[in-house]
Amino acid sequence: MVSPSIASATDRTSITWRTVARLALMVLTLLFLIVPHLLYRAVGRPSPMVMAFLNAVGWIAGLRIRTTGTRLRRDVLFVSNHVSWLDILALGGAARSAFVSKAEIGSAPLVGWLADQNHTVYVQREARREIHNQANDLRNALARGRPVTLFPEGTTGPGDGLLPFRASLFQAVIPTPPKLRVQPVLLDYGDEANDIAWLDPESGLDNFKRLLARKRPVHLTIHYLDPLPDIVESDRKILAEAARAAITARMAEVARPSVVTLHRL
Repeated sequence: MVSPSIASATDRTSITWRTVARLALMVLTLLFLIVPHLLYRAVGRPSPMVMAFLNAVGWIAGLRIRTTGTRLRRDVLFVSNHVSWLDILALGGAARSAFVSKAEIGSAPLVGWLADQNHTVYVQREARREIHNQANDLRNALARGRPVTLFPEGTTGPGDGLLPFRASLFQAVIPTPPKLRVQPVLLDYGDEANDIAWLDPESGLDNFKRLLARKRPVHLTIHYLDPLPDIVESDRKILAEAARAAITARMAEVARPSVVTLHRL
């Protein structure tokens, strides 16, 4: 079976009335929330409108979220698998998290401005001369206490497995600040993970249109796993391996019931 992400490279997703209706509702949500958001920013206060926007847009896109585990509220770096742009709406809204993102996002029209409003930390992975400054940017963001999410795969994956983790992305938190905890997170789209996933050669625009055209809701379970022990936080490679092992283990636990059911059948 060919993933819809791959198949759509030759069969471009058409724009349906559902796509237009959802996009219109997203724009109306932005227009409704932008004035109070700018007022909060003008007086120097954190804006709750960012979280409200992400939650609302996620709901409009069909995202239905449940959670397991205990989410740390402050002084936490979430380390998560990455499947879709829906991940941003889910963790930004439900976990009130900022994100570490590739620098290209910051220069994208509108999307870059929206990312800035959520205090996104940008990294240029190929710019070795900027590594020190980028590490400082992330450490400063974490020092403010607000959760930050890192996607160490460096790109979106298939959802039913993990790509290798890039240990270099953990360099900014080595050594970890005294209060900081690292909490692995599994984003579980269930049996529809491959349908949701944004994979090459599908473009981001085609994936966006395809998911907005869906008739069925997108069910996502966010698994907040146990924070990693301090002993693994002294080395970036050990930290990356420990986070990946924790997510892989939960992914296997989640998949096991369906395997048992198939065996009985």
